[in-house]
Amino acid sequence: MTAPLWIFGYGSLLWNPGFCVAETRIARLHDWHRSFCMSSIHHRGTEADPGLVLALDALQGASCDGLALRAEPGTEDATIAYLRERELISSAYVETRQTVNFHDGGTQDDVLTYVINRDHVQYCQHALEVQARIIAGAVGGRGPNDEYLYNTAAHLSELGIGDADLEALVTMVRDLKAAL
Repeated sequence: MTAPLWIFGYGSLLWNPGFCVAETRIARLHDWHRSFCMSSIHHRGTEADPGLVLALDALQGASCDGLALRAEPGTEDATIAYLRERELISSAYVETRQTVNFHDGGTQDDVLTYVINRDHVQYCQHALEVQARIIAGAVGGRGPNDEYLYNTAAHLSELGIGDADLEALVTMVRDLKAAL
């Protein structure tokens, strides 16, 4: 592969890309929104006690702010292989190519982006209160579900692109855990 490889990060890729990043730019993806709409049975939960992880869910007119990450030149094929192993652990995510708009101007086509497969058994939609209860208690192979929420919300805030739903969830989950 000779063209630059850009990846759109909206969840854990913001704070744990797992590949060599040459450049990051704040970017917006249109007609998708960040949502805790994937039941996590591997990384942040188990089959017996699923957690929730973020996915991009299609929604006309919506947008999602995140990071466009450019893989270090020469690592493109290895980066794609790594991301496929990490993100496609089940068929709940679909690998797509999208166009993003950079906050500082310009666009980038052909950005590798993982989105939810709405027909997959792991796709779910819950009210924020239900999401908070699930996230407060679930633990998976990569650790507690609340850690995933806290890290993602903190990194979005540090980038100046906070997410109101995630910020509300942080408060709800902390309150639930404090009440235990």
